[in-house]
Amino acid sequence: MTAFRAALGAALVLSLTGLGIRMVAPLGAQTPERRPIAPSDIYNLRSVGAPRISPDGEWVAYSVSSVDSAKDRNVSHIWMTSWDGSHTIQATASGESESSPQWSPDGKYLSFLSSRGGADGSQLWLMNRMGGEAEMVSHVKGGISEYAWSPDGKRLVFVVTDPDSASDSTDAPKPIVIDRFLFKDDNSGYLTDVRDHLYLFDLGTRKMEQLTSGPYDDESPVWSPDGSRIAFVSARGPDPDRTGNTDIFVVDARVGAEPRRLTTFEGPDDGDVSWSPDGKYIAYIQGSEPKYFAYDMRHLAVVSVDGGEARVLSGALDRSISSPRWSGDGTGIYFVVADDRIRYLARVPATGGEVARVIEGKRSLASPTLSRDGRMAVLSSTPEHPQEVFAVDGDSLRRLSHENDGWLAKVRLATTEGISARAKDGNVVNGLLVKPASYREGERYPAILWIHGGPNSQDQYEFRIEREIFAARGYVVFTANYRGSTGRGDAYGKAIFADWGNKEVRDLLAMSDEVVKMGVADPARLAIGGWSYGAILTNYTIASDKRFRAAVSGAGSSMQLGMYGVDEYVTQYELELGQPWKNPQAWMKVSYPFFHADRIVTPTLFMGGDKDFNVPLVGGEQMYQALKSNGVETRLVIYPGQHHAIRRPSFQVDRLERYVAWYDAHLGSTAANAGR
Repeated sequence: MTAFRAALGAALVLSLTGLGIRMVAPLGAQTPERRPIAPSDIYNLRSVGAPRISPDGEWVAYSVSSVDSAKDRNVSHIWMTSWDGSHTIQATASGESESSPQWSPDGKYLSFLSSRGGADGSQLWLMNRMGGEAEMVSHVKGGISEYAWSPDGKRLVFVVTDPDSASDSTDAPKPIVIDRFLFKDDNSGYLTDVRDHLYLFDLGTRKMEQLTSGPYDDESPVWSPDGSRIAFVSARGPDPDRTGNTDIFVVDARVGAEPRRLTTFEGPDDGDVSWSPDGKYIAYIQGSEPKYFAYDMRHLAVVSVDGGEARVLSGALDRSISSPRWSGDGTGIYFVVADDRIRYLARVPATGGEVARVIEGKRSLASPTLSRDGRMAVLSSTPEHPQEVFAVDGDSLRRLSHENDGWLAKVRLATTEGISARAKDGNVVNGLLVKPASYREGERYPAILWIHGGPNSQDQYEFRIEREIFAARGYVVFTANYRGSTGRGDAYGKAIFADWGNKEVRDLLAMSDEVVKMGVADPARLAIGGWSYGAILTNYTIASDKRFRAAVSGAGSSMQLGMYGVDEYVTQYELELGQPWKNPQAWMKVSYPFFHADRIVTPTLFMGGDKDFNVPLVGGEQMYQALKSNGVETRLVIYPGQHHAIRRPSFQVDRLERYVAWYDAHLGSTAANAGR
């Protein structure tokens, strides 16, 4: 054990009284009989994220989110594991959440954001590796959303929301005054002139000074290697709300400095900004042209800090990438690639060239983090295991965290395999087939087509609790990466542009035909469902085909004409469909599930949160009312205080229970007992 590890481990063990120290379980431990997974297992699942390697590479800090059932909320704490995986230590355990762990450049502090102790929003806290309690070092009104350390460890840059004068008064709330084109955001609410800007924070004096200003939002700040400049992402065009254009900027790390724009592409230039070790170049992500807002193909790009044309390094890949990270020696850039049903780690020479696969397989990788000496860790998930932290050893992975091992040892999971089908127009669509643990060859099972959202997303080889719960009830679950999904190239993603619910439905029905043809699914007991765009496609499909015995449509819409000005997608709508009064035919075309609601015979459960600005509840309400009017069995479930993503744990459990109960009621009792 190195001196660093000994000091850090001993100090934390001694000073953080009552916090957990996890050792790797001994081999040969007796395994209890496994039980079927249930909706209440939401309370047992632990979500791992945000890995960060210490400066010397000896420790990896990460966040662990779990459920506080007594307070009915999710809480996040910081954990850390030694590089050899032999020691795992819980670093924080307050009554509030801690997130965004980072190491100070000298490795002396582990920093994080938290509102613990009654703080006003998320503040910066430091924990000295030599021991002692964590200390809150910032007192920013409203809190901090992002932060980054300067290389010398003396300063930090914060992303802070401007003070809102309307919230200063203790009297009755003031009217919300809006003059922006894009004026809604699901989690932020109504968008006013209040913006996010960069602030410099001196750790010694605890003084904060504003670095950027103006009628634009600034985000994702990263210091240059010499600490003289900060790169960040901002939308500073004439009216960026109308185009979705963002660019990479650089500003000297001193008050009064003027930001300098580095990129000129008229579309999104953003992502995890990464400086080359010599400070001469910046790696980032370049998206698609503005009109393809919803089908963004994201490429790795590099631009010189001195200016000039950007170079796209992954243009020949025809796959979307994420999380660029410059190698320590500056010769290459690592990134994650979204391929057909997987996400793999790749590397490309910094000067351009062939993209090499580093870590692949039937898994989903995310969030690579590198140390100065070249050590790398990633998050990895498979269908059999939720996301955990892994060390990258050459072309293989070595597990570092074990947050879900205890729970997984008690439950019985399904088996997942790849599946493909051919649509009537010849398109090959790929997906996943999830079989119950009790599955027997030659028998037909009630089956659920579960549709992913996005559409710029995909069903991939990773752990998904909905699939597992359905399979535990005896259902076969199948998915389809319909046209519009990521992982199959640019043309595949853009195939549904301004033509929603057409080609996707062909692909979904083709996969439904395939599982019946395989002898796996009972054609008389088929169900369908999804959330967000998965719900939208559910509505399109049941308005096109009568084969499904039950449907679940969560946070979806059908009368798209009625969503204009109601949700947060006005930029996409106008770029893709045009203004409704100028192109009403296009709007009516994509609204056909509502205007043909009389064709729907499938009993459908509609659901949503009443605070959802992404796909507002009105989308489900309209379809519920239409089916109710036509005498089709339906139900509407509203989750109070919830946005597009249902966050309250008890509501998450309730939603899963209602999914299962609806399917059980309409597909017969055999399904309810088959998995027991």
